[in-house]
Amino acid sequence: MASAKIKKGDTVIVLAGRDKGKHGEVIAVMPTEGRALVRGVNMVRRHTKQSAQNPEGGILSKEGPINLSNLAVEDPKDGKPTRVGFRILEDKTKVRFAKRSGELIPDRK
Repeated sequence: MASAKIKKGDTVIVLAGRDKGKHGEVIAVMPTEGRALVRGVNMVRRHTKQSAQNPEGGILSKEGPINLSNLAVEDPKDGKPTRVGFRILEDKTKVRFAKRSGELIPDRK
């Protein structure tokens, strides 16, 4: 499997599915499963029993995983979906860049 070009902290746009067009920040990436959790996207409702951690129980909403193929990184220049490429800079560091505009994608952790 190729390395995932989407990383934790990236702002992404959903390309397909129920939440098509929504923007969000990547909370976690699961590369072996090819999925990611995106804040505010693919919300699922979970029925939980009462417990020490959750004394009220009831129905909770949380993010469900979404396939990486349905996500695109948001271009830092104009906010539209873009593909990601890699460049080696003069100081021998490997960086990601947006193929749409050529802008570097900042690493956020």
